[in-house]
Amino acid sequence: MAAPPPSLKARALRLLSTREHSRLELGRKLARYAEEGDDIDALLDFLEKNNWLSQERFSESLIHRRAGRYGNSRIVAELQSHGVAGDALQDLKSQLADTEVERARAIWQRKFGTVTTDPQERHKQVRFLLQRGFSQRAILKVVKGADLDE
Repeated sequence: MAAPPPSLKARALRLLSTREHSRLELGRKLARYAEEGDDIDALLDFLEKNNWLSQERFSESLIHRRAGRYGNSRIVAELQSHGVAGDALQDLKSQLADTEVERARAIWQRKFGTVTTDPQERHKQVRFLLQRGFSQRAILKVVKGADLDE
């Protein structure tokens, strides 16, 4: 005899035990398993009330995972896609802005390492950092003034 499928609460706790999830993301994942009469919003409220689901922890976790590889615009877009908005998003944006140039410089250093005078190579470096989501202000500081900190 097969065991009954896990409850929505059990599924939610299993998902949260592997990594932090946003409320929106967890709601989407649980919706696949919801049956008639299941109240996903009530479950998410219960998880938040017990501090098992935290938008703040999720945001910090996502930033920690992405900051070493991506720029502010890419990280902020991902946060927005996970339902982070309002004052929380503005606070996170300002925190990211404080370190954007240093993060761009570290990525540039690993990938290229030397300042170039060749315009084609410089465009390549700028495109690379733009694709990673860094602002033009940060990119120009890194590509033109990378030798200042060495």
